[in-house]
Amino acid sequence: KQSGGERMGLRQCSMRSAGGVEYELTRKRVKNLNLRVRGDGSVAVSAPPRAPLAAVDAFVAGRAGWIAAAQAKMHRRQAAEAAQAAPGKKECLALFLPVSERVFPLFEGVLGGQRPELRVRDMRTRWGSCNVKERRITLAARLALMPPEAVEYVVVHEYCHFVHPDHQAGFWALVAGILPDYKARRALLKMPPQGDKAD
Repeated sequence: KQSGGERMGLRQCSMRSAGGVEYELTRKRVKNLNLRVRGDGSVAVSAPPRAPLAAVDAFVAGRAGWIAAAQAKMHRRQAAEAAQAAPGKKECLALFLPVSERVFPLFEGVLGGQRPELRVRDMRTRWGSCNVKERRITLAARLALMPPEAVEYVVVHEYCHFVHPDHQAGFWALVAGILPDYKARRALLKMPPQGDKAD
């Protein structure tokens, strides 16, 4: 018999441990067991409402090695970023503005010849954001620690939002039209900051 929460499709969460791994179990309408390691290293599992707990625990325990490797990779990256502080906002703007100047002509018509305002913020969860209405692009200060190819990708990415506010197929087609190798550039954002080496 289903509970009222299950009938209404509400998610049910609980903390569990299996194979030396602590994880958050969420019951929701999914067909299969899904596991992911979050940015903070915590482990989340989603499971169908009727999946036996023993099966979920076994699923997590069987992936304990992969989970440990993923968490170690995240910790190395976070340590590398913490060890190399991003430059000040003025230095970041000095680095980002020339890139924006190179990209702007491609969007001059869309923006009515008006350059967007460029800002720098200490953002930990994203590399950039675009406020279409205010014609403003905000870039993460830590982006200054990334390779130039990655910086250019983020700037192009944000400019493309002036044409496509979402991340649908048209958006990625526009990005690819400007930077055919954008996937390789995006992958650079997952590397340790410049000047640091991964273990």
